[in-house]
Amino acid sequence: MQQVAAEVEELSLAERAYRAIRDRLVMLEIRPGAPINEERLGQSLGVGRTPVREALKRLQYERLITTYPRRGTFATEVNITDLAHISEVRLELEPLAAAQAARRATAADRANLTALRAELEDGGLGRDPAALMRLDLRVHRAVYTATHNPYLEDTLVRHDNLATRIWCLFVDRLSGMAGHVEEHGPLIAAIVAGDADRAARLARSHVEGFERAVREAI
Repeated sequence: MQQVAAEVEELSLAERAYRAIRDRLVMLEIRPGAPINEERLGQSLGVGRTPVREALKRLQYERLITTYPRRGTFATEVNITDLAHISEVRLELEPLAAAQAARRATAADRANLTALRAELEDGGLGRDPAALMRLDLRVHRAVYTATHNPYLEDTLVRHDNLATRIWCLFVDRLSGMAGHVEEHGPLIAAIVAGDADRAARLARSHVEGFERAVREAI
């Protein structure tokens, strides 16, 4: 029993390390190209090296870090040429996710999305880019969770993470950022109302607007 408990604890630590490191990479708090130091990451997160190593394995698969023989592990560079490939995937899957969320969202999902919509409408975030982007991530992840399709959710979380890194890279040049995030309000309303067709249309428009804004900022 003690061994089982230890394994469960190790898994929970690895998951905590994964989520924390992932979001640091996504928000560019760990800069593109920066070396990844397992010991320092573990110390900053209050976990040992084993959970960090497990987290890094997942993050390499998700294209957020890369390892070079005899050189070490580094945060991946943000390449603007990836935008077209990422958008190609998201233009197909984001509308599907929004529609499925409208069809499948539970009462708990709808309550969570409604709370996020209230945050969007509150205006308390002002125009702080980091806060806006974190809210954007939370909304997207809540929609993906509401699809109740773990394969779709996993795929879209990974692609949204990569898209957000591009957004973070050009944030100083982007105009109308707050408006882009606030577009989620009508999308959430459509999902909560169970309007799958409208949710899909709004999701597609949102991805198209993101790609257009980034290209205009380049």
